[in-house]
Amino acid sequence: MKKIFDIKKMGAFALGLVAFAPAASAQDEVETSIGADIVSQYYWRGQDLGAISLQPTLGIGYKGLSLTAWGNVGISQPEDTKEFDLTLAYETGGFHIGVTDYWFNSPNEKYFAYKAHETSHVFEANIGYDFGPVALNWYTNFAGNDATTDAEEGYDKDARKYASYVEVTAPFKLGGCDWEAAIGAVPYKTAFYGVNGFAVTNVSVKATKDLKITDSFSVPVFAQVAANPSAEKAYLVVGFTLQP
Repeated sequence: MKKIFDIKKMGAFALGLVAFAPAASAQDEVETSIGADIVSQYYWRGQDLGAISLQPTLGIGYKGLSLTAWGNVGISQPEDTKEFDLTLAYETGGFHIGVTDYWFNSPNEKYFAYKAHETSHVFEANIGYDFGPVALNWYTNFAGNDATTDAEEGYDKDARKYASYVEVTAPFKLGGCDWEAAIGAVPYKTAFYGVNGFAVTNVSVKATKDLKITDSFSVPVFAQVAANPSAEKAYLVVGFTLQP
């Protein structure tokens, strides 16, 4: 999927936050989240990004500020693109803002490579508000591997595309499950999402329900029906979450 931060400053801040956590826990509550999803298909914003996948998460939060690491690796097809994302975000009330560093092992397998035209990092800013019945979020790439060198796309050579995505989500309960409906669109032409102009790329509904294993342990199981009207494709994704 995350105000523009210098990557070195962002890294220093992350290390500082982790180092600060043990001391802060004695005075204020620091929340840590650990988990992993197993999914039948890696579906993201209308795009098919892989087959059966493992998607681990590790996060830490303090007074509305959070730092989260998220990854993806193929299980059935190990050759699927590997991904490692870091998101620094702040939330207060229904408002939130953040920045995400997406990293893929292609075109450059080296993680600490940030040079233009060589990096596999994409930096994205996001802002949104949760109104309760619905939530609205806007995402825009602002740095990294988001520039084009293909003149046929209609951009100046090496121009930054600022690929963007906007999504509205609505949670609700039905039939003993927690549901979420979503509709997402790309507002203008970008090869990042494979569209030539405004396009609705994601229409989906997702249901989640806890599967009771023992009296003290349950596993959230989810299923999602999704479609990309722009690409004329549809998906059915199922998975489950492992968490302490």
